[in-house]
Amino acid sequence: MAQEVTGVIDRIIFCNEENDYRVVKITPDNPRPPTPVDDGTVTVVGTMPAFREGDSIQFTGKWENNKRFGRQFRARTAVQRMPRTESEIISYLSSDKVKGIGPDTAAKIVDLFGEATFEILDENPYRVSEVSGIRPAIVERFVKDWTKNHVQRHMLNFLQEYLGFSSRLARRIYASYGAETRRSIRTDPYILTTDEFLTFKEADDIARKLGMLDGHGERLRAGVLQAVTDFARDGHTFAPRNGALARAAKFLKIEDKSELSGPLNDLLNAEELGEEELENDKNGKQLRAIYLPRFWHAENAVAEKLRDMARRSSGLIHLHRNTDWTRFLADLSRSENLSLSRQQENAVRAALTSKISVLTGGPGTGKTATLRMLVSAMRQRGHVFHLAAPTGRAARRLSDATDNIASTIHRLLKWDPDTNGFTFHEGNHLRTDIVVIDEASMLDLLLFNSLLKALQPSTHLLLVGDIDQLPSVGAGNVLSDVINSDIAKITRLNQVFRQDDKSHIASNAHRINLGQQPFIDNESSDFFFFKNIRDSEAVADMIVDIVTRRIPNRWGLDPARDIQVIAPMRKGMIGVNNLNSRLQQALNGGKTAQVKFGNRILRVGDKVMQTRNDYDKEVFNGDIGFIQSIDTAEKTLKIRFDYGDNASSLKAQIGESDENNYDDFLEPLPDSDLITYQFSETDDLTLAYCITVHKSQGSEFPVVVMPIHTQQSWMLRRNLLYTAITRAKQLVVLVGTRGALQQAVENDNVDERHSGLLQRLQS
Repeated sequence: MAQEVTGVIDRIIFCNEENDYRVVKITPDNPRPPTPVDDGTVTVVGTMPAFREGDSIQFTGKWENNKRFGRQFRARTAVQRMPRTESEIISYLSSDKVKGIGPDTAAKIVDLFGEATFEILDENPYRVSEVSGIRPAIVERFVKDWTKNHVQRHMLNFLQEYLGFSSRLARRIYASYGAETRRSIRTDPYILTTDEFLTFKEADDIARKLGMLDGHGERLRAGVLQAVTDFARDGHTFAPRNGALARAAKFLKIEDKSELSGPLNDLLNAEELGEEELENDKNGKQLRAIYLPRFWHAENAVAEKLRDMARRSSGLIHLHRNTDWTRFLADLSRSENLSLSRQQENAVRAALTSKISVLTGGPGTGKTATLRMLVSAMRQRGHVFHLAAPTGRAARRLSDATDNIASTIHRLLKWDPDTNGFTFHEGNHLRTDIVVIDEASMLDLLLFNSLLKALQPSTHLLLVGDIDQLPSVGAGNVLSDVINSDIAKITRLNQVFRQDDKSHIASNAHRINLGQQPFIDNESSDFFFFKNIRDSEAVADMIVDIVTRRIPNRWGLDPARDIQVIAPMRKGMIGVNNLNSRLQQALNGGKTAQVKFGNRILRVGDKVMQTRNDYDKEVFNGDIGFIQSIDTAEKTLKIRFDYGDNASSLKAQIGESDENNYDDFLEPLPDSDLITYQFSETDDLTLAYCITVHKSQGSEFPVVVMPIHTQQSWMLRRNLLYTAITRAKQLVVLVGTRGALQQAVENDNVDERHSGLLQRLQS
C-alpha cells in the first residue's frame, strides 16, 4: 500500500531537468521519529515537477533505506497543495506563478479575503479588483494566470492524486487534453490507449477506478478497437473478423467471443471501424475483413490510382514508340562502359514504356547497373525524373550508385509540419515524367498512398526492391501485392554477376533464399562463421572481440563506422540492448564528455540512431550518426549524421540549365551538417553499435556481424537471415551454432500479412 508524506520544500538538493528526477529536503507537517533526520527534514527522491523552495507538497510512495544516503522517501506522485496559512498564501500570490502581483499587493489581497483567499478567487478571480489600488491591466493579467493555474492544478491533482499517475505522465496527458482532461478521461478512459499514453491493461485499471464494470460498453468497444489496432501494428491492413474478436476476448478475459459482436457492430455503426467481404487467399472463401478507416481508404485509393495510371498513356510512351531499342541501348552501353544482360535491358525499356514497372532481384543480380543505365537513358532523352527511397540511408545508397540526387520519399513530397501533411498531393502534383523508388520492399501502404497522390496520371513509376527481404515495418504488403497483381511490367533479375571464386556473400544469400545451407567452411574471403559457441554470454564476448580487435587488426577497418552488428531481438544476452551496452563500453568507454538519462548514457563519439521522423530537423527514422559534442550548460548535444559526401556535388554536376532542375521543388539530401538536440529530445535517439534487422533495411555496411543462436529461436527465419547478410558489402561474420543457422534457413514460415490491395487491383 502506498504511503504518504506531506510538507514544505526546504531546499532542492539535485535536479535533472531532462527526466525531472529530483532530490529535495522537506519539513514534514507531522514529523514522527525516526522519519526526519537531525535537522527535522525528510529527504524525498523521485520524478516530480519543478517545485520551488517554500512549496507545500503531498508525496505518495514508499520509505526505503539507501546504503549511502540513509532513510529517504521515494515518491511516485507529487501533488502541490494550496497554501493554508496567510503567510503561505502571500508567498504564493507574490511568486512568478501569478504575474504582476508583488508582496505588498499580495498582502492586501490576504488582508481582504483571509485564509479563504483561494476558495474565493477560484470561484471568481475578478474579485481581486476589490483590492484597493490594483490597476485594471493587472486585474486582467491576474485573472488569466489564476484561471490557467486553477485548471492545471485541479487537472494534475485529478491525474496524480485520484488516478495515481506519475508526475511526468500526468503533465504529458494534461498537455494533450488541457482543460478537457477530466471530462475526456471520465467519459472514456480508453482514450489514453488510443493516444498511446497507456497500455490497454493500464487503461483498464483506470476504468475500474472510475467505476466501470467489466461488461461496460466502452470497455468492450475499446477492447475490440485495440485488437484491430494491434493487427495493424503487426503489419496487417485489416483484421479478420473472427481473429479480431478472438484477440479482443483474450485480453478482455471473455470466454465467448460472440459476446463482442455487439460492441463490434457499435464501432461499425459509428464508423470507427469498417467491414468488407474479401476473398481469402488461402481457400478462396469469403473473409469478413475489419478495417481501421485510414487503411480502408488508403487501400481503395491506391488501387484506384494504380489502375488509373496503368490505363493512361504518357509522353514517354509516345516519345519511345519508334525507338530502335537495340541501337539505343548499345549506344548507352558504350557511353557508360557498361554491358547489360537481356533482362537488364528489358527493365530499362519497361521503365520508359510502361506506366508501372517493377525491378526485383537478389544481391549481385545487377539492379544497380540497371538503374545506372536507366538514369543515363533518362538524362540523354531529357526526361524529368526523381529518385527516392523510404529511408535516408537507402536514399544515400541510391544517390551514390547512380551519381544523381536521390531523396527520401518524405523529402520528395516535402513534408510540412505546420499542416501535418505533404506539400505535394492530389491538388499539387509533382512535375515529373518518372519516379524511381528504391528499396520498395520497405514501402508501407500509407506512405505509398501519399506518394501516388502526388503523381500525375501520366507519370511513370518504377519500384525497385528485393521481394525476398523482410516486409515493411508499417502495415501493408505493397511490393508483393503490386508484383502479383499483373498491373505492372515485372522484371526479375536472377543471374548473379557480383561474385568471384573467393566471395560467398552473394552466393550464400541466394542459397539461403532457396532453402539451402550456406557455405560455412571459412575458406572464402568475405563470409565467416564462428559456429561452435553454445553459451550466449560467450557469443556476446566473441562479438565484442570481433568488432573491437579481430576485424580492425586484420582489415584495418574502423570498428564503429565500418562494422555494423545486427541482432534479431532486442532483449537477452545477445539482444540489441545488451550488445549496445557492451560495445559502447568497449569502443567508447573512456573519459569523454557524457550525459546520463535514467539508465542511458550518451557520450561524445557514440554511434546513435534516430528512431522517429523529425521533420523540423530533417532527420528520419533509421538515420545513423555520431555525437560530436555535449554542452551540459546549454543542455544540448550535436550529432553529425552520415548522408554521404556527394549530395551537394551532385547538384553542381546536374547544372542549373538542365531540364531536370530540382531547385524549384526538391531539396537534395543535406550535407553532413551538425544537428543540434536539446537534452529533452534525446528520447528519439538510441545507441546504434547494434541494431535490429528491421532497422537495417535499406542500408548497406562494409561489415555485418550477427549473432545466430537458439536463444533467438522464435525469431530465426529465412527472410530475416537473408535480409541481414545482404546488408553487407565486404564481409559477413556470424557467431553462434550450426543448429541455429540450420533452423533459420529451414524456417520459411513468413507471417501472412492480411491485405486487401491485391484483390482490389485484380478486381
